[in-house]
Amino acid sequence: MKKCVFLLLTAFLYVANCLGADKIQANQSEAVSSLESIERWTNEYGQGLKLTTPHYEIFTTLLDKEILCRVPAFMESAYDSYNTHLPRPVETSTKFRIYLFADREQWEDFTRDFGGEQAQTYCSIKAGAYCHNGTCVAYDIGPKRTFSVLAHEGWHQFNGRHFRFRLPSWLDEGVAMLFEEYRAEGGKFYFEPTKNKYRLNALGKTLLQNRTIPLKELIVMNPGDVLASDQTEDVMAFYSQSYALVRFLREAGRSCKGQQQGVYQRLLADSLNGKWPLDEASKKMAADRKVPRTILWNHIVGLSLFQEYVGRDFEQIEKEYLEFCIQITSN
Repeated sequence: MKKCVFLLLTAFLYVANCLGADKIQANQSEAVSSLESIERWTNEYGQGLKLTTPHYEIFTTLLDKEILCRVPAFMESAYDSYNTHLPRPVETSTKFRIYLFADREQWEDFTRDFGGEQAQTYCSIKAGAYCHNGTCVAYDIGPKRTFSVLAHEGWHQFNGRHFRFRLPSWLDEGVAMLFEEYRAEGGKFYFEPTKNKYRLNALGKTLLQNRTIPLKELIVMNPGDVLASDQTEDVMAFYSQSYALVRFLREAGRSCKGQQQGVYQRLLADSLNGKWPLDEASKKMAADRKVPRTILWNHIVGLSLFQEYVGRDFEQIEKEYLEFCIQITSN
């Protein structure tokens, strides 16, 4: 009985905080228009609620008022932002599912039940989230960082469902990091990829220590193998350099063999529509998400795509790329 009363009170506080205790003023809260329903979530991990938005089902034991009020609008803003990276918006017919836990213990307990063969790997993540079988699973690591990882993993969730071909690791992770930095304004959320200080600081440190990963190695790497190495510097280098490489393709004005669209836009559009210029065996590999994305997969598909869309003169491209890295870390 106490649990039920607590959940109802939490739901009331959520609605009261978002709508105002006296009257409904939907135009004052983007969170309200993003929320379709709120109900009790019965589970074995903790007291919980289910928040439903136009595109998401969010199951959460994290009952902090601020988080509850902001997360519906945040995820809907992220969904809209993902679509801006495509030639045309896509619409999902089935809501995406997110699990957001109050603490790491709950998150690990759930992961052991949910993660299958990957559970141990996921539990080795020091602080963050993961996307498994189209579901995003996160826990509270502080309001700012929690929202950042939700937007990051939300990109994996989004392209995993809608793109015909899965992206090479450097591109998938690089794009995901474009959604880690954001600002809130008037109840809405705006993503600011050029202001990601966490990745920029890591990139600057990698450059300073002369630990940059050569471009040919970066584009065939698998983040799981990097994480397994337990070398913090290697992890920082892979992620920060992938972030910088995506920004380089977006911002440095590189065209794609005379096409009007740039390299970045063409890579994503052709992945979405299944138009990558690959042989039949590689196309099958790129489309089959049941096969682990190994070093071999990244090497075969990632290298081929990079050469086709970006170019084969690695020496020149790497020179320009490193100059770009220095530029964005110096600003």
